[in-house]
Amino acid sequence: MMLKKKYIKSRKVCQVVFELPADQIPEGIEVESVHLVGDFNDWDLTATPMKRSRQKVYRATVDLEPEQTYQFRYVVNGNHWLNDWQADDYVANNFGEDNCVVVTLAGNSTV
Repeated sequence: MMLKKKYIKSRKVCQVVFELPADQIPEGIEVESVHLVGDFNDWDLTATPMKRSRQKVYRATVDLEPEQTYQFRYVVNGNHWLNDWQADDYVANNFGEDNCVVVTLAGNSTV
């Protein structure tokens, strides 16, 4: 799992690529769908589908406001919630688990 961030000066956004390797999905789960959910899409379970690459990595690219903090998680088949263990930070949620945190870049930054 990995977050790739790039500030797009012409659009004044931080483009974030979220990645979930297929081997990070617990065994026994037959994957039908993987979605990225977070406060940037109102935790909508279907708003941001992730596409599987030939390298068996699920990816989604999202344009976010720069210099902000967002919470997110991955959802498999609409009911298996997974974290990105390389997120920028983690915060407790109301369900006794942690949400991942991504901090977006300011201008002139690349990670």
